[in-house]
Amino acid sequence: MGVTVNKPGILTTVQDAGRFGYLGSGFSPSGVMDKRAFRIANLLVDNPANAPVLEFVLAGPTLRFTTNTFIAITGGDFSPCLDGKPLAPYKAHFVRRGQMLTFGAPKTGTYGYLAVAGGSFALPEVMGSRSTNLKCGIGGLDGRALTTGDYLRFETRNLDYLANLGSHVLDDDADFYGFDHDEIILRVVPGPQESLFSEAGIATFYSQAYQTTSKCDRMGYRLEGPAIETINGSDIISDGIALGAIQVPSHGHPIIMLADRQTTGGYAKIGTVASVDIPKLVQCKPGKSIRFTPISVEVAQELVRKEEEEMQALAKIVRRPCYGGVSPRKTAR
Repeated sequence: MGVTVNKPGILTTVQDAGRFGYLGSGFSPSGVMDKRAFRIANLLVDNPANAPVLEFVLAGPTLRFTTNTFIAITGGDFSPCLDGKPLAPYKAHFVRRGQMLTFGAPKTGTYGYLAVAGGSFALPEVMGSRSTNLKCGIGGLDGRALTTGDYLRFETRNLDYLANLGSHVLDDDADFYGFDHDEIILRVVPGPQESLFSEAGIATFYSQAYQTTSKCDRMGYRLEGPAIETINGSDIISDGIALGAIQVPSHGHPIIMLADRQTTGGYAKIGTVASVDIPKLVQCKPGKSIRFTPISVEVAQELVRKEEEEMQALAKIVRRPCYGGVSPRKTAR
């Protein structure tokens, strides 16, 4: 019992937090692009923190459920509908066997997430993760994006009760992403090759606006804007690439490395985007204006701690005792 894919969307894959510990062997971590939306989606359906979800970009899939369960949708606003009726995002919903879930074009954002209660999809782990690595062809469903006719089994079938269902709803997070803002601010830890850039180049990077482009994917986002000046070029001996690393090739335009990034690279890195700001970046449509501001490692660490505190606070909201569930017998019990 699970879900059948009637239409796959543009790029729909199974992802979790990522595959860690294998960079030295040439495997990128993969995992979700927007970890904030991923965590909230699983929280809304009482899943383990690293339960796999469906990640879709620009156009969501059409899915038919073959068992009763609960779902939550987060990320961008893809106008989800269940049997043609609008479905509120950032809320747990009961889905019955035979119902059809559809999505429209994104009104806001670019990435959407679907979490299924009961531990989500019954897929094997590959090197400690069920994330799809498209380049290596591992993880997820046969290491590839979903196609028409695919079937995904659920860990728990015929689920008709979710404790405290009435509390499983949160605000849509639009304020965090800044969907209504003309530009967003990304906080950056300088380095590790900042010394290879001229003072004028560094000043340009932090004072000028850059725009997202259509040249973006799970590997990285290429930005357009004023060229960043180096002292003697930006080529270096290849070294490791962290999530959010900002490479500057010879043309002087920054590229921000993301989930499916290469493990090493030979372009100088002027800084690294704070991990808590990555979700804001990946939800930007082409043409969005971006500015960078420098912060210290200590500030970046404090931001992570504050994010964890926020997630704990959201968990308390979702788990507040209230009337909930679908089965009267189980609710009464």
